[in-house]
Amino acid sequence: MSKRALVKYLQSLDKQELEDQVLDLYTRFKPVQTYYNFVFNPKEDKLVEEAKMKIANEYFPLKRRKPRARRSVAQKYIKQFLLLGLDPALIAEVMLFNLETAQRFNQKKRINQDAFYKSMFNSFDQAIAHIESNGLRAVFKDRIRAVVETAWDQEWFNAEGLEDKVAS
Repeated sequence: MSKRALVKYLQSLDKQELEDQVLDLYTRFKPVQTYYNFVFNPKEDKLVEEAKMKIANEYFPLKRRKPRARRSVAQKYIKQFLLLGLDPALIAEVMLFNLETAQRFNQKKRINQDAFYKSMFNSFDQAIAHIESNGLRAVFKDRIRAVVETAWDQEWFNAEGLEDKVAS
């Protein structure tokens, strides 16, 4: 259905039918609930702290023995925050927190899989692009520099690529 057809359909509904449709969407679809909960009660700091806890738990679990270290957990939150229109600085905060947490984990337990470093490079690339496009370079320059320096200290095979992303 095109947007135009949807608009035409919605205009044909009376107020009660429209309310029923929105309530039905709210009860059926979790993303709709999340959206309305955010729109009417935007506790951005709470959402960011929850995301940070989940990301930290991926690398330093409290309830299970073995860390999972999945980048996808952070990516899920970042994607959700972008869709909700969260403050760009808070999104950048989560992006950098993810990288810093992965580096702390790697310092504690050296990872020997290239996929981990490639994944972290992709996260760094996404973070830099987001920070640049929102004019936040000055706010996060020290943390970005620290991520690059830590990559060199930990002898990441793609540390030079991270350095290049910062320079460009």
